[in-house]
Amino acid sequence: MASGAKVTAAESKAEANSSAAQPALTLDEVRAGLESADYLPDEGLVAAVYLAMTLNRPLLLEGEAGVGKTEVAKALAAWTGGALIRLQCYEGISISQAVYEWDYARQILSLRVAEAGSLALQTSDLYSEQFLVRRPLLQAVADDSPVAPVLLIDEIDRADDEFEAFLLEVLSDWTITVPEIGAFTATQPPLTVITSNRTRDIHDALRRRCLYHWVEHPDLSRETAIVSLRSPASSEALARQVAAASGRLRNGNFYKPPSVAESIAWADALSVLGVEDLDETSASQTLGAVLKYREDQERARANGLAELVADSTADHGH
Repeated sequence: MASGAKVTAAESKAEANSSAAQPALTLDEVRAGLESADYLPDEGLVAAVYLAMTLNRPLLLEGEAGVGKTEVAKALAAWTGGALIRLQCYEGISISQAVYEWDYARQILSLRVAEAGSLALQTSDLYSEQFLVRRPLLQAVADDSPVAPVLLIDEIDRADDEFEAFLLEVLSDWTITVPEIGAFTATQPPLTVITSNRTRDIHDALRRRCLYHWVEHPDLSRETAIVSLRSPASSEALARQVAAASGRLRNGNFYKPPSVAESIAWADALSVLGVEDLDETSASQTLGAVLKYREDQERARANGLAELVADSTADHGH
């Protein structure tokens, strides 16, 4: 059995069920843990993370780009101390890029060294662990650290159907077989976060294996707190003005409304310029930090930047 494969799939599942029956965390501890990593979750996300951790189930997070889905995994790793293992999905991603591949350059070099020394080199010598390159999925399964790693499968909607089907096999028993070596089985399931921006529909089979949470844009008070936390150079007043203006932009007819990430970037840009209060002039100077299409910027200016930056919370959106 390959190193890192210390228990069978059945034993791994039994341990998972045992730990699920006796959760060691509370909702308050999950909230405090995420906040300790500078992530400010809403109540729904706290519950979703709590259930994912206690039930050992992958957590599928959907929502618009920039609302903080990826940051959930980063915060979990920072809080728990588990290694963050990130698989960034994209169109055409292959098994070799996601699971494992062989270090062909080292294999060829070893062959040449063996030939120069008139040494016999067996095929099994070339296909051993020293030549195995572990990609994110195998890294997560073979990890034998005391603390479970956090596996981030980012933007699964960008991968194709074939890769998603393969992922189902991994999520079912956390076992990966390398034919030349053997089976790697997780000693403990990684804490798995899967994100999607909904550029395409995720198949029901994958959804059934996951807990699900839709990540909303935050309300004004929480977005103000997030901007203040992530852009410490900004005053609380400026953070509130930026959050309110971003909320109004989300209610407008824009090609790409701003996310929380853009709100933070906007506050950073204003702070660098020494702006203490958002006004029409400073909004115009820094509009590129929050609106990333020329048509959106023109529409915002046509609608009136003075009205956009007015210090009102009436139209923040939620």
